Amino acid sequence: MIIVRLFGGLGNQMFQYAAGRHLARINKTVLKLDVSGFGDDELREYALEPFCIREEFAAPEEVACLTTARQTAFGRMVHGLLHNHPKRPRSYIRRKSPCFEPSILNLGDNVYLEGYWQSEKFFEASADVIRREFAFRGEQTGRNRELAGEIDAAEAVSVHVRRGDYVSDPKANQTHGTCGLEYYLASVEYVARFAENPHFFIFSDDPAWCRDNLNLPYPTTIVDHDGLGCGHEDMRLMSQCRHHIVANSSFSWWGAWLNPGADKIVCAPKKWFATDKYSTDGIIPERWIRM
Repeated sequence: MIIVRLFGGLGNQMFQYAAGRHLARINKTVLKLDVSGFGDDELREYALEPFCIREEFAAPEEVACLTTARQTAFGRMVHGLLHNHPKRPRSYIRRKSPCFEPSILNLGDNVYLEGYWQSEKFFEASADVIRREFAFRGEQTGRNRELAGEIDAAEAVSVHVRRGDYVSDPKANQTHGTCGLEYYLASVEYVARFAENPHFFIFSDDPAWCRDNLNLPYPTTIVDHDGLGCGHEDMRLMSQCRHHIVANSSFSWWGAWLNPGADKIVCAPKKWFATDKYSTDGIIPERWIRM
């Protein structure tokens, strides 16, 4: 059994599932999801229901089995005096850095994964499986269906502008920062060099900023109709575009990755984090264009 702890938004949960799913597949075992942390998180909730995943949830005793070390009462007392955290067994694998770590691929059965796992290298050998399981359930309806038709009829390019907490939350701003206007304009011109008659579909949590700043000399549609809880519908529309300009965001990373097109152009920011604290090794696939 492989258990993966899910936390964060939709894009992060997808990375966590994909890493755990690959490890479960190569070990010929079951993947279970630990969603116990969402009850304490008022901003985030479990978000993988829209996909055709293998959805099995870990029971508390199963989580405890892989995350709690067996100790005598004396051992617990000594450890408590020396540390401010419980002693963990070898089956508990936790990584704060999102960058690729090859040793993770060599893990065996019966482990608990806690981390971001933001690289396709954690599941590259299972990419076909991941794509099948991240197929969206149900049909598109209403405005989403109309937009899907417009995207299919055009040389569609998704553009994701992530602002929100990257601007309003000082901690998030210090860690992530935002992609500047120059990044988007340079990426638009790069795609336009290769895509004939491109039509840019802009997805953002700040559509007003996009209207005021992204005045592109090409056909443009700002997608702003999907409300809270419908982020997966925006991701589905992104994935249906032919080319992509992503933000430093796992959300648009997946919007681009789920497009199976072999000839797609994907522009991504060279600097994924505002801080140098985290390595970006493996986050941006080598075939994508760093701008």
